[in-house]
Amino acid sequence: MEALCRDCFAPADGGTACGACGSARIVRHPELARLAIAHVDCDAFYAAVEKRDDPALRGRPVLVGGGRRGVVMAACYDARAFGIRSAMPMFEALRACPDAAVVRPDMRKYAAVSREVRTLLDGVTPAVEPVSIDEAVLDLSGTGRLHRAAPAATLARLARRIEAEVGIAVSIGLSYNRFLAKIASGMDKPRGFFVIGRGDAMRFLADRPVTAIPGVGEAMRGRLAGDGIATVGDLQRMDEAALVRRYGATGRRLARLSRGHDPRPVAAGAGRKSLSAETTFARDLTRIEDLEARLWPLAEKVSRRLKAEGIGARTIALKLKRADFRVLTRSATLAHPTQLAETIWRAGVRLAAKEADGTPWRLIGLGASRYVPAADADPPDLADPRSLRRRETERAIDSIRERFGDESIGRGRGLG
Repeated sequence: MEALCRDCFAPADGGTACGACGSARIVRHPELARLAIAHVDCDAFYAAVEKRDDPALRGRPVLVGGGRRGVVMAACYDARAFGIRSAMPMFEALRACPDAAVVRPDMRKYAAVSREVRTLLDGVTPAVEPVSIDEAVLDLSGTGRLHRAAPAATLARLARRIEAEVGIAVSIGLSYNRFLAKIASGMDKPRGFFVIGRGDAMRFLADRPVTAIPGVGEAMRGRLAGDGIATVGDLQRMDEAALVRRYGATGRRLARLSRGHDPRPVAAGAGRKSLSAETTFARDLTRIEDLEARLWPLAEKVSRRLKAEGIGARTIALKLKRADFRVLTRSATLAHPTQLAETIWRAGVRLAAKEADGTPWRLIGLGASRYVPAADADPPDLADPRSLRRRETERAIDSIRERFGDESIGRGRGLG
């Protein structure tokens, strides 16, 4: 099998359309039947979920994010046609596309949809490694007998099921390792299916900028540019030993990835590295009292997402952005892993209090990392007799919100 129809899943011939169903959605590659590592990426995930749930948004540019001083968390493809991208300040996005609909994010809903997608991924292979809420790496090696199909055909069926049962689209990258599968998943969006094989990997990578390699940010790009290295092809032409002498362990990694070598396995059961929420202020804040008030809704958001994903966190991180856009981060490891908004908020307040020295801040964020199963979170603490009461109070609030909505009940510090 060197060509496959993505709509009827039949092997395709050399024509421009499928001989069985007439579809023009044909994926072709000489190694198609032999590749088994895939990257599945939901297309414009947050915006796609909002469009699915609100027919009035369909056909319109949609931005998911905060107010005018906030940023764009996600933009649908209609909005991207105006040059809008994730992390762009909202006021710039609305200047580029004044008719865009702005929707506040609903992380609880997105987490639920993510779990629906994950269930379908788990149905095709046990080797699924979530990378974030909207993407995952899969290893379909050895699944041919189970599905009576090559991995490429199984993935085409998977994409169709996600569209039919979840109501959103995905793009798929297929290759022989996770680095190349990730690159491939972004090549043909939306509803894409792109393949990179062993025979064409070096040629495909050669013209791409060095920033195509994970971990090469602006600082490393500048350092490489200073040495005359601008493309992956430039790295391919260099001896690995020379790169190691110049850049140490990073040089070895650059040499190998530039040649399409990535030995990292798909770690089934591995999850996201961190989970966070942040807000940009309408005006810069300096007082700890003001920062405390803004931290509470963030703590509740992080807590809801931990609970939705069935995990607790050992480490809480604080992010602050100054008026000049410089970012400061601080973190603390808890005595016990937690899911509780109260515990997350208290940790964030302690970290913020150390930085409230009169500096004007324009953004604050909270994050949680180092995950454990939910059953290991928030154990009884003999050193803190009130811990059990806080846990039971929060569970009661969660139960009422589950029945009557998020606005039905809350703590006093969340008012205003």
